[in-house]
Amino acid sequence: MDFQKLIFNVFLSSTLIITNVLADCTCEPNQISGDKTKALNYKLIAIVSILISGGIGVSLPFAGKIFPALHPDKDGFFVVKTFAAGVILATAFIHILPQAFRRLTSPCLDGDIWVDFPVAGFVAMVLEVGIVVHSIIIGLSLGASKTPKTIKPLIVALSFHQMFEGLGLGGNIFQARIKSLTTIVMGACFALTTPSGIVVGILVSNTYDENSSKALIVQGVLDAAAAGILIYMALVDLLAHDFNNPRMQNNKLLLLASNVSLFLGAGLMSLLAKWV
Repeated sequence: MDFQKLIFNVFLSSTLIITNVLADCTCEPNQISGDKTKALNYKLIAIVSILISGGIGVSLPFAGKIFPALHPDKDGFFVVKTFAAGVILATAFIHILPQAFRRLTSPCLDGDIWVDFPVAGFVAMVLEVGIVVHSIIIGLSLGASKTPKTIKPLIVALSFHQMFEGLGLGGNIFQARIKSLTTIVMGACFALTTPSGIVVGILVSNTYDENSSKALIVQGVLDAAAAGILIYMALVDLLAHDFNNPRMQNNKLLLLASNVSLFLGAGLMSLLAKWV
């Protein structure tokens, strides 16, 4: 496990550095009315897409007869969970964290603190305390965005993220043998959190200018917080738990398949950035 910890630390540190280097800081022109309408349409699409994908993800572990490999008691579920962890990590590093760096290093901001101190990285590293409400924060980040260029990649990334995160949550609920009504309520709450955050973000996005210091700071901090929470959840709640499981440690084939699945999930989610 010491070697695996070293790999994860190197992966985490290098990705943060690369993200910081690649994050361009530009002061974008004011948004035209046509873009506002287009952005709102994309946000409505995001609500529907994320709601459906989250509901599907949290329901799949209960469809053991239809998808036997996804049954929480099967080895295949470990592989799928590590794939989900890769998707979640890439969502944070490729689709959300760069937005935080762009906003919190923008020349539109006043003061040297944003240049001299890595605020986005700092927020990403300490806000794992908000793990319970991370889906709302992610939704707020999308809903508060005003440009289609920012929103479109988040629709795809968060839809995949929500589905695979729901898969992990559904598996845990299944293994806990929770009563049916409670299971339905928990699944519904999970599916609704990110869309509700988007709605709140839409409502507050009209109260300030996107390129104002206030907007850049609020959106940048929310992006950094969402990314940090996803990183924490993927590394601690999913990967650490599964890779420490004796069942995986004693099965070298399962361990290899899970490692491959982890990097496959991260790679495919990262690849989406090329087109969206």
